[in-house]
Amino acid sequence: MKKIEAYIRHEAFEPIRLELLGLGFPSLTISEVKGSGRQKGITERYRGAELTNYLRPKVKLECVVAEGDVQTIVDTILKHGRTGAVGDGKVFVCPVDEAYRVRTGESGEEILQAHPDAAATA
Repeated sequence: MKKIEAYIRHEAFEPIRLELLGLGFPSLTISEVKGSGRQKGITERYRGAELTNYLRPKVKLECVVAEGDVQTIVDTILKHGRTGAVGDGKVFVCPVDEAYRVRTGESGEEILQAHPDAAATA
């Protein structure tokens, strides 16, 4: 099992979500985050003073998938997240040793099964 963590622009999230849903991957965790990287800060004028904000808003997308599904998820994120400009984000893939479904106590990759009819329930 692998955990995919992606930091993307807000406008990239909905196309990524829709394609992953259509591919049978509806299970995502989303957080609104701020961070800094190679993207420059934004300088704004507020009440006559110049303020530079170096923390840029991003969406953090997380999902845990079977190893065989990692490339599909990463390719989808890259396809919809890439604008070619600094600040498009990053994707990290990390190993997951164990996973459990709280409701039933099931464990392992069986809790990560893709949902072929997920698009029908959207």
